[in-house]
Amino acid sequence: MTSMSTIRIERDPRGVATLTLARPERHNAMNAAMIGELAKAAKSLGEDASVRAVVLTGEGKSFCAGADLTWMKAQFEASRAERIAEATALARMLKALNELPKPLIGRINGQAFGGGLGLISVCDVAVASRAARFAFTETKLGLVPATISPFVAAKMGEARARRVFMSARMFDAEEAVSLGLVSKAVEPAALDEEVEAEVAPYLDCVGQAVGQSKALLRALGPVIDEAVVERTAEALADTWETEEARSGIGAFLERRSRR
Repeated sequence: MTSMSTIRIERDPRGVATLTLARPERHNAMNAAMIGELAKAAKSLGEDASVRAVVLTGEGKSFCAGADLTWMKAQFEASRAERIAEATALARMLKALNELPKPLIGRINGQAFGGGLGLISVCDVAVASRAARFAFTETKLGLVPATISPFVAAKMGEARARRVFMSARMFDAEEAVSLGLVSKAVEPAALDEEVEAEVAPYLDCVGQAVGQSKALLRALGPVIDEAVVERTAEALADTWETEEARSGIGAFLERRSRR
């Protein structure tokens, strides 16, 4: 097992690696440390010839509550260059996971908001607990779901994404299936069995061929290159500069501190 400060990687004898978001006390919200560690994990797992498949999940009751708002708040005091650098790191991490040359199976154990839906979107297939709830919560905070947008659009398609991308409306696992965000919604007790059913076929495949097939499919799909990364990073940095975002995030953190 490999443990970092915010994630954990476990490998089984078959070559299945489980990548766990390990900030349960913060609902596995992503901060700068987690973003950096996920990027490193994508690189190491991609280069490890012994890894046949990767399962992405969250520790505790949540899958991922999106970006840590304390990290978000810190961007208000940063320079524009620093804001763009932080947003770019997030976008490049998602791109690295999206291009992982191994099948990436999402085990969606609980709620997923904001950037957590970006993580689901870079999975090749995702199985969700029926107890899970989802929302693109950014617009409630005066933000734009910018860096996740190309991956969401590639996963869901623009027409289906429009139903939930801008409204911050919460939806359940069954609707997540209808939207194309996840492939299957199952009872919590059946989650591990269904994830295993998605993993198992890859163990009979030639790993290099799987990676090449995935790369070909991505090359034929929507272009998510460095220019797209830069554009979405700047869009997020722009929203961090607005008074609406400052007020929205500040109000949320104040309400949370009162609980």
